[in-house]
Amino acid sequence: MSESTLWWVVAGTVIAVELATGTFYLLMISVGLVAAAIAAYMDATLTAQWVVAALVGGGAVVAWRSYKKSQPAEPPANANRNANLDIGETVQVDTWEADGTSKVKYRGAQWDVALMPGEIASAGRYTVAEIVGSRLFVRKA
Repeated sequence: MSESTLWWVVAGTVIAVELATGTFYLLMISVGLVAAAIAAYMDATLTAQWVVAALVGGGAVVAWRSYKKSQPAEPPANANRNANLDIGETVQVDTWEADGTSKVKYRGAQWDVALMPGEIASAGRYTVAEIVGSRLFVRKA
């Protein structure tokens, strides 16, 4: 078996492990292994193949990590629209208790509602900003 074939087999194995574990960084490592396979196909020495695999795979990992760090952090699941589709929905609050809580009918059930910090209690439409247990935390729509 040729050296390039061995690199392809290893790259395929790493991709299979990545699919099983969901570790995206393994996909970046496999890019380096594919680069080594191409270097082997072009008759590079074994040392050059390892250097290419390390530089391309490691560079891809560093590039992906710096890209992920530059992205804004995801909000926690109880305030993340991607994790909870109730975030961003509106409810009608008719009256508020003195402690800043109320009860509303939402999705066919009775829910406890509380104001987000800094919000003023007044009747009207509110947007769900966060959910903790069975309590909706809302802000003025």
